Amino acid sequence: MSEHQPFSQVLRRATAAAHDRAHHSTYMAALFGARLPLDDYATLVVQYWHIYGSLEDGADRLRDHPVAGGFVVDALRRRDAIAADLAYLRGPDWADDLTALPATAGYVARIRETVEHWPAGWVAHHYTRYLGDLAGGQAVRGLLRRTYGVSGDGSRFYDFAALGPVPPFRTRYRALLDAAPWDDVERVRVADEACHAFELNIAMLAELAGTVRPEHLAA
Repeated sequence: MSEHQPFSQVLRRATAAAHDRAHHSTYMAALFGARLPLDDYATLVVQYWHIYGSLEDGADRLRDHPVAGGFVVDALRRRDAIAADLAYLRGPDWADDLTALPATAGYVARIRETVEHWPAGWVAHHYTRYLGDLAGGQAVRGLLRRTYGVSGDGSRFYDFAALGPVPPFRTRYRALLDAAPWDDVERVRVADEACHAFELNIAMLAELAGTVRPEHLAA
């Protein structure tokens, strides 16, 4: 891996194909095609409850880590927003059914494993989730508003106002990736883990599609 090539660019290129596959999954195609009942979208939000819980528990554990700690930004935290969205989407008893799909459980287990044994791997998962939310996730926010009439509660997951202007944050985040003191071997491992994170997400989306009535999936 060339030392003259910023790692943030390497990472983006390495994950491009997997990112595209996730975006064009059957479940996401149905969502963007406005074919899903809102409760089927809520099932995705339930999975996010588990995924972001593990990421943010990891942030608490790694806050003082000399490298991973730099990626801990409290304004990114999504768990409270997810709780507000589920209360809107599923009602006051939303916490009574927070079933994680098997693929979600595997995703969470991998995040927890990186927190415990490999903080650079946690950074890879952090990157794939939060930078995606700041970019493509905003299209979902617009879809919820236009198609389902949902804004505020129900779509707070995508509200990053507490972060301030997003472009400068992205620039700072990429600078952190570029400055991380990982050698070429470790950078390859981190890029591979970011690709693996997308594969775990794709597996989760495939299982989600299996919970949706077939007529809602058909284009």
